[in-house]
Amino acid sequence: MTRISAFILGLTTLVGFSLLSTPLQAQKKNFTFQEAYEGGARNLTGSLPSIQGWLDDDHYLERKRKEGSRTKTYQVHAKSGKETEYERPRPKRINLRKLSDGGQNPRLSPDSSRVAFTKGGNLYVNSVEEGQAVALTNDGGDLIYNGYASWVYYEEILGRRSRYAAFWWSPDSRKIAYLRFDDQEVPEFPIFRSTGTHGELEVMRYPKAGDPSPGVKLGIVDVETKETTWVELDENLEYTAWPFWTSDSKELFFQQLNRDQNYLRILAANPETGKTRTVYEEKQPSWVDWFEDLHFLSDGKGFLLRSSIDGYFHLYHYDMQGKLVNRLTEGEWTVNSMTLVDEENERVFFHASGMKDKVGETHFFKVDMAGKKVVQLTEAPGTHRCVPSDGGSYFTDRYSSISHPSKLELRSDKGKLIRELGDSRSEAMDAYAMGKVELFTIPSTDGYNLPAVWVLPPDFDPNKKYPIVFSIYSGPGAGTVRNSQRSLQDHFLAQHGIITISVDHRGSGHFGKKGIAEMHRNLGKWESHDLIEAVKWLRKKSFIDPERVGITGGSYGGYMTCLALTKGADYFTHGIARSSVTDWQLYDNVYTERYMDHPQDNPGGYKDGSVLTYAKDFKGKLLIIHGTMDDNVHMQNTIQLVDKFTSMGKDFEFMLYPGQRHGIGYPMRSHLVEMSLKFWFEHFFDEEAPIE
Repeated sequence: MTRISAFILGLTTLVGFSLLSTPLQAQKKNFTFQEAYEGGARNLTGSLPSIQGWLDDDHYLERKRKEGSRTKTYQVHAKSGKETEYERPRPKRINLRKLSDGGQNPRLSPDSSRVAFTKGGNLYVNSVEEGQAVALTNDGGDLIYNGYASWVYYEEILGRRSRYAAFWWSPDSRKIAYLRFDDQEVPEFPIFRSTGTHGELEVMRYPKAGDPSPGVKLGIVDVETKETTWVELDENLEYTAWPFWTSDSKELFFQQLNRDQNYLRILAANPETGKTRTVYEEKQPSWVDWFEDLHFLSDGKGFLLRSSIDGYFHLYHYDMQGKLVNRLTEGEWTVNSMTLVDEENERVFFHASGMKDKVGETHFFKVDMAGKKVVQLTEAPGTHRCVPSDGGSYFTDRYSSISHPSKLELRSDKGKLIRELGDSRSEAMDAYAMGKVELFTIPSTDGYNLPAVWVLPPDFDPNKKYPIVFSIYSGPGAGTVRNSQRSLQDHFLAQHGIITISVDHRGSGHFGKKGIAEMHRNLGKWESHDLIEAVKWLRKKSFIDPERVGITGGSYGGYMTCLALTKGADYFTHGIARSSVTDWQLYDNVYTERYMDHPQDNPGGYKDGSVLTYAKDFKGKLLIIHGTMDDNVHMQNTIQLVDKFTSMGKDFEFMLYPGQRHGIGYPMRSHLVEMSLKFWFEHFFDEEAPIE
């Protein structure tokens, strides 16, 4: 399930920023449609320096154009700021002729002597010097994939960044670990392409909830002998993934997870024999998340992992036998990621959020390896994205807040400002009437303070009645409320009298794994409950019109929108739902069963979480949108809901985008944006949308 935040019209352009309303707002101008939705306001904000990364612990690379010269890359000394033109070393010429005919995901070996890639379900290696591709496997085909992920592994386990690659070079360049997938037992799902006279049927292997998963094996192939050693796997554990080589190439760590996804093992395999030993085990009442950012320390000192075992994601240090050395962080807040492990100085840098006094903020921290001292390195309110130098002596800090657009600073490892690198605030923006942005919490009746952010009209009048639109995603652990700059689209709607709001429920991640786990076996329950709580709170505001409460989102956000107009129809009056899941039995097994368990073990949860169950309660105005070739959330979801609605005589709006997948691309996206905007203005104001 995609975790892309769903903004008001499904766009994520973050080029605007927020200022408090002033008496002079009335003299300022509004954004045009082209400025807010089609990139026409890009010149209204300044650009930030193009930092290309760190060269070492003392120098970063910046690409820029000086007066009278072409764009060049400069090596900048962090402390002094001295610049030297940098000539990037020319990479060794690699013969990729054999990749030109269907090769996928080329990966250069650590010693740059070979390139591995997949083709036709098999794994190949290509000598850089000779340019001769050699097959390392030979049984691949339409249903067997060596080193190339089955769809559900790509989508839900390895992630889209993998681009289907499922093989990993050993540090000594002698071996490649790879996953072998067998889709023979995975059911087919047909997707119809409507072009041409007769159309075309695209068939994919897609396991729905309760269906068989792909068969998987973990192999380690010697690139010289081409012999594969198969790793011993526990047949009682359904899923195998995330191999990590130790730096000396002597062991391959990997993970196995059971079908219920509440028990995970980290194992170490001997590359020569395939024999394994269990290093770490974790079991939770709800589900266990894969350890995607394991870090192995040098000289066999163990490994660091980020676990939610105590209800919040924190850092732990284990030795190579799986014995806890020490805990590095703790508390009712969340470590989002390990950014850098500085072994020389025995410290770890990480990003974290969920601090109770910093709603919607993300900050940068460091902690010593003994876990005795956690230091916050960023102080300015907002959402920070920091990149430390190789040894952690410095870091770049890019951040924004609801009151300031993106800034870029250079800081020391103590958090001290070295110098400001850039500020995107522009005087040109002062000519526009910006909405008033406020970050706050909404109390639920059972003790949760739900994070929220809204954009009020520039000329806000508490004596008027305003329509309001919720922009949501609402998937597990996927909050959208952040103390960061808001999109120009929110300000455009605010300028025309529409308040936009985002509210995160208890399972959004703000309350750690403890809050997320409440969604277990109950998808749709607490998300709906908390959003309805928010509407009840809003109804007490004199300026909110209870007859014009809109909601919109895509994917999981589309699911929540459909629920809001059915299960929550007494509270939500208007909605735009894109690419929606309407029944969890129609979505893939890995994602769905992680949260809902097997359908036969939780029939009540599946029924209560289905939009189809509440179709009879639908009222209000709903625009349903789907791409006809969506291979993630199949159009089948929308068709079954449409079937329910029509059989019950319900009135709704419906739009299909031919040939489109889970995301609607241009030029159809332009149509989607305009149609959505027209929907709000037609139903909220009975007037045409200000589209120029």
